Amino acid sequence: MTMSDETPREPASEADALLSRLRVIEDQPLESRAAAFTQLHEQLQARLEGGDSPAPHA
Repeated sequence: MTMSDETPREPASEADALLSRLRVIEDQPLESRAAAFTQLHEQLQARLEGGDSPAPHA
């Protein structure tokens, strides 16, 4: 089983945006790259953890 079989597919535009952002980060000098990867990690972590919260009742 591959990773794509285990997780739901995200919209192509989101995946393309992430890949584009990663390419931009990888082209930066090492010091800037480290900070940019840290920021991206924090954003993705917040997004993932936000999905764990129960939905508020309407």
